[in-house]
Amino acid sequence: MLRGRSLSVTSLSGLPQWEAEKLPVEDLLLFEVSWEVTNKVGGIYTVIQTKAKTTADEWGENYFLIGPYFEHNVKTQVEQCEPVNDAVRKAVDAMNKHGCQVHFGRWLIEGSPYVVLFDIGYSAWNLDRWKGDFWEACSVGIPYHDREANDMLIFGSLTAWFLKEVTDHADGKHVIAQFHEWQAGTGLILSRARKLPIATIFTTHATLLGRYLCAANIDFYNHLDKFNIDKEAGERQIYHRYCMERASVHCAHVFTTVSEITAIEAEHMLKRKPDVITPNGLNVKKFSAVHEFQNLHAMYKARIQDFVRGHFYGHLDFDLEKTLFLFIAGRYEFSNKGADIFLESLSRLNFLLRMHKSNVTAVVFFIMPAKTNNFNVETLKGQAVRKQLWDTVHSMKEKFGKKLYDALLRGEIPDMNDILDRDDLTIMKRAIFSTQRQSLPPVTTHNMIDDSTDPILSTIRRIGLFNSRSDRVKVILHPEFLSSTSPLLPMDYEEFVRGCHLGVFPSYYEPWGYTPAECTVMGIPSVTTNLSGFGCFIQEHVADPTAYGIYIVDRRFCSPDDSCNQLTQFLYGFCKQSRRQRIIQRNRTERLSDLLDWRYLGRTEGFKYPRPLSVPPSPAASQASSPQSSDVEDENEDERYNEEEEAERDRLNIKSPFSLNHAPHGKKKLHGEYKN
Repeated sequence: MLRGRSLSVTSLSGLPQWEAEKLPVEDLLLFEVSWEVTNKVGGIYTVIQTKAKTTADEWGENYFLIGPYFEHNVKTQVEQCEPVNDAVRKAVDAMNKHGCQVHFGRWLIEGSPYVVLFDIGYSAWNLDRWKGDFWEACSVGIPYHDREANDMLIFGSLTAWFLKEVTDHADGKHVIAQFHEWQAGTGLILSRARKLPIATIFTTHATLLGRYLCAANIDFYNHLDKFNIDKEAGERQIYHRYCMERASVHCAHVFTTVSEITAIEAEHMLKRKPDVITPNGLNVKKFSAVHEFQNLHAMYKARIQDFVRGHFYGHLDFDLEKTLFLFIAGRYEFSNKGADIFLESLSRLNFLLRMHKSNVTAVVFFIMPAKTNNFNVETLKGQAVRKQLWDTVHSMKEKFGKKLYDALLRGEIPDMNDILDRDDLTIMKRAIFSTQRQSLPPVTTHNMIDDSTDPILSTIRRIGLFNSRSDRVKVILHPEFLSSTSPLLPMDYEEFVRGCHLGVFPSYYEPWGYTPAECTVMGIPSVTTNLSGFGCFIQEHVADPTAYGIYIVDRRFCSPDDSCNQLTQFLYGFCKQSRRQRIIQRNRTERLSDLLDWRYLGRTEGFKYPRPLSVPPSPAASQASSPQSSDVEDENEDERYNEEEEAERDRLNIKSPFSLNHAPHGKKKLHGEYKN
């Protein structure tokens, strides 16, 4: 994200040599171009949406987002209005007069940024002519059957046309355009080919070919410098898309990416080293009450406990107060997202907890959308049984309360035989019988269409985690995104995350990683890897990540088995923590949220969160060898822990000003030694 009240132009090589060394924001127009403006497809939508307020605050009326027009999105997200800026208004009018449909308005998110939206379908009649223009610009042809690439060409052609109209009427103002991913890259290529007087920035959040190679379970990081790029792209029938992406990278004045690990990938895949690393952030909201996030954790944990009571009815022989809720969430990419190594580590964790006769139970949720028919009948029945039992208890409580009240008014100690009559005992016995079941609690909440070949279910069968009474690790696959309107688990994703104890994201391919970042902002510890952008970012800026609730698994330089063992030890150590240690860790985790705030991301170069001074430095360091802990121990633990001192020191550190985080030059990067 471009930030600050002035922009140094000459410090970035290749940019147009404007007259002043530093230009005030008032003399600039900033356009941010993405297919995901008002159109949620993936993580870029989150990037743009969360930083819109900070960018709009700094750039004011000179900040505009450019994206595609989809009526269903615009109706609910955009308030259409007339452009205030003369150059933008004239550009919109000129394009509309020449047969385009350009919509302008405010995106109804925090910051209310201006948006310029192009109707792709309305201009599709120009496709053949624009294909010719694109061929003349960069000698890249786009096949007629690739509808997505054709749409991107229309979008890019409209973007370049719009930027030309803006520069023609800019009245001395200088134009900067940032393009996200290959989908927006055609606009950059055409703008440079037509020699428009604009400064261009191209940001890749993940390379196109990198995603394909990792999805094919190829030893990616160990062979980065050995791939025949053209051959790999051609075999996957994406050569034209790869050429569009690579041309965008080499046409841009400034090339940026979101993490150090993606910078290494881009250097080999796209043959250009990024000029700047621009980590992704979040719009962090602080609570006025310091410990409000802890209260929210307790509230939403109780709601997850209600679901667990229903799901495991008849087998609820474990203490919910000593039960930890773990989860993994994201796209259903079994290997890329690390679900394979997570399941294997859960099998080993189950063995350790059983061997040590632990009274701790881990309930693990897999929130990964897949093809389903509908809810599992047994799962729905469990929630119905729980609700019916709850209603029965409440009706009996009202009856007992009235009898007790009357007896006490008469000055009598009630006889239990008078309080509980024969009918009451019959109702209670029937309630107990209704909670009995012969089958094991289901491992999935839905009927899966590809049950026999589903990777998660197949692995669960192989490792034998069937939610039996002896298992200390219980598994629940929820193959659908969470929603507050669900009849099964009526919680939004944010509420669910706040109610859990640990998020586990041992990804093999994760250019950034918003899921652990969101956990951090909400004060929930998480597991990530040194192959994710977030994990590398935390390693760079936090001296002891584990003490702050960020567990980083080494998937880059370790064998798969060693990485699995490391993840198992992290999970086992977390299970051994006492309640007080988990509270301390959550406090520390939440304080890292400032690191991920868009307002501070440009000021973190050379900065490290210090190792906490309290004893122990990490909550796991002073635990007993057995995970059986009690709340009696809590009062005597960590006597030297002073949260206010730690918090104040961390706040002072993060607010110190630093410069933009440039990608280091000349430093040789090592590749992974093992496929993980």
